Amino acid sequence: MDKRRKITHEGEIVLGSNTIPCYVLEDGTRVLSGRGMQEALHMVDDIEGKKTSGQRLNRYLSQKTLEPFIYADKAVGHFEPLECYLGTRKINGYEANILVDICEAFLEARKIIELSPRQKIIADQCEILVRGFARVGLVALIDEATGYQYDRERDELQRILSAYVSSELMPWQQRFPDTFYIELFRLNGWDYTVKGIKKRPGVVGRWTNKLVYEQLPKGVLDELKRKTPKTPSGNRTHKLHQLLTDDIGHPHLTAQINQIITLFLLSDSMQHMWVQFEKMQWRKMGQMELPFVFDDKGHTVDLPETETQISEFNKNLETALNYYEKE
Repeated sequence: MDKRRKITHEGEIVLGSNTIPCYVLEDGTRVLSGRGMQEALHMVDDIEGKKTSGQRLNRYLSQKTLEPFIYADKAVGHFEPLECYLGTRKINGYEANILVDICEAFLEARKIIELSPRQKIIADQCEILVRGFARVGLVALIDEATGYQYDRERDELQRILSAYVSSELMPWQQRFPDTFYIELFRLNGWDYTVKGIKKRPGVVGRWTNKLVYEQLPKGVLDELKRKTPKTPSGNRTHKLHQLLTDDIGHPHLTAQINQIITLFLLSDSMQHMWVQFEKMQWRKMGQMELPFVFDDKGHTVDLPETETQISEFNKNLETALNYYEKE
């Protein structure tokens, strides 16, 4: 079995006037080129007037005057180089945050001890580098430079879908309580009888998706639809919620349904409900006021000039609270 650490992504990050090759390994470890780090830190040798980067990094890490700062809270093995492979080409590098550790150590040493002329040059360069990145910023730079951010986002989506969407179809259970539809019919002035329920328009399904399923993590609704094909007549083969997981998917669904029921109970009409719903969405994003209102189909319309759409809030709130006391 090949146990060599393999590079899956490569790129370059630019820090000031320095360009450092960077990599991501198959286990997600972010790596910087050892030679690139040495050049960025100005750890170079002068050979016949030409500056070349050699194995200077290890030499500085082992200097007695710097050891108290380099290894203040780190084990010796923390700074071990990594040997990884891009195809068959061997790359010698270091875990990315080691560059930050080295910079911090040199800057701390500069405050406390008298540095040698060469150490001062490196410390000054460390200050320049520290101004150009932070730990999180450095990881983000590498992810962007190598393209790993896109795979990372795809992997994160897959983890979310695995948590929310079951691989097996669950037995049907009533997930939407009758109150959800009773209040929805009331807001639209529809007759909540067997005959009226049979005639309910198809828009109810679209509203349910917008109010409930789209409020689950991004991508969950698309995955549920993908795994729930439609019949030739246009109906789904089973309910979307039958594919949600018991431990995460269903509890989140129930919480969202209850939130929408409360919104229904506090609203006077479907138009009023859409205004309240959008306000709730805007508040989640830090926006408090809407520059528009909605009609009963959820479409935007101009704000009324002479009146605001305020319901008898206290009365409706009491109704909502009474509902949950009974549950």
